[in-house]
Amino acid sequence: CLALLLSSSVVTAFTTAPRGPFSNSRLFSSTKEPETTETTSTLTPEFQAALDQSAAMLKASIDEDKSSYAEPLLYFMKEYFTANQASFLKGNKQAAPDKTAERFLDGIQLGMTYGMGATKYRFGVSHTAMRGNPETEEGNTRDYYEFGCEFFRHVMDLEDSVVLGKENLDQAFEYIQKGENVVFLANHQSEADPQVFSCMLEKVGYGKQAEEVIYVAGHKVTTDPLAIPFSMGRNLVCIHSKKHIDSDSETKPLKQKQNLLAMNGMLRSMKEGGCALWVAPSGGRDRRNVETGEVPIADFDSKTLDMFRLMGNKSKVPTHYFPLAMVTYDLCPPPDTISAGVGEERNVRFVPVGIACGKEVESVGGLELRKEFCHNAQSATQEGYEALLEKLNQ
Repeated sequence: CLALLLSSSVVTAFTTAPRGPFSNSRLFSSTKEPETTETTSTLTPEFQAALDQSAAMLKASIDEDKSSYAEPLLYFMKEYFTANQASFLKGNKQAAPDKTAERFLDGIQLGMTYGMGATKYRFGVSHTAMRGNPETEEGNTRDYYEFGCEFFRHVMDLEDSVVLGKENLDQAFEYIQKGENVVFLANHQSEADPQVFSCMLEKVGYGKQAEEVIYVAGHKVTTDPLAIPFSMGRNLVCIHSKKHIDSDSETKPLKQKQNLLAMNGMLRSMKEGGCALWVAPSGGRDRRNVETGEVPIADFDSKTLDMFRLMGNKSKVPTHYFPLAMVTYDLCPPPDTISAGVGEERNVRFVPVGIACGKEVESVGGLELRKEFCHNAQSATQEGYEALLEKLNQ
């Protein structure tokens, strides 16, 4: 295994082309001679050696006619190693060069295996997290939830990360324990938001509850090759956002049908009770204002909120709505422009992150009060967001 080779001898030069995880992918072959990356002054010699060896193995595994795949992967690799080095220098021994290489190459291996080609993992309109139970998961023995958390945990500055509104989290999980439903209405900033939410809940004693959260997911997290393994470890309801439904008139009817099936599945879960849902009512990630450098919360969509209120009412189970502010942008900054495609450039930074759970937003009245509910939910999230930024900047 490529990752194990690195972890056992990260400072040993590789003299032969690799075989193993990449050789099963249609993108890779094991015939090219290894190369080294350019010296990076920002990395220590140990991290630079690990980066060079990892990059050499990756490039040696890519066919020349697929060389365009190498550049974004190598960029992501350098970002990830640099972030882990910052974590390691702050005292996190789990972010050591060999462990960093092992985690990164494991992630690439999984992306190449399940993100494309004949073995690409296909998501239905709903998905149950794959936790390594071979009896219920068609022989799978890998815990993809833990894989995703471990991949990102070590680039979060957990020591300086912040959780605000624990009393509101206490109330939310008390509702869930009683068999009632909770919908967390969150702003969305990075691809790692599910892992951040898990790690922040672990920080305040809700690690087991974090494993049960259902995420309302857009199409990118179930179609992007590198995102797929992380999504395999999450409970998902897979919904096409309005902006992506409208982007292609030919596929619009199919996407609408899939959304209807997904909503029916979510309603069944809510009727069972004790359901925790995470949804981003904006339909996408917050984007940086390139002129000011600030990252405002994207506007919540009132029709999306209407849908979840309707599902709560139809479930006949008490359903509660909690605003959830998240500060995660600097961890994995998204591109400044929005694209319907997949395969975006990945950035990673070692930074503190934060969540703030506000007080329950009262859901009263019908559609005539839709704008008021949307306003209250967004205002509460904005308030938590500003409190997080103030706390993190102290």
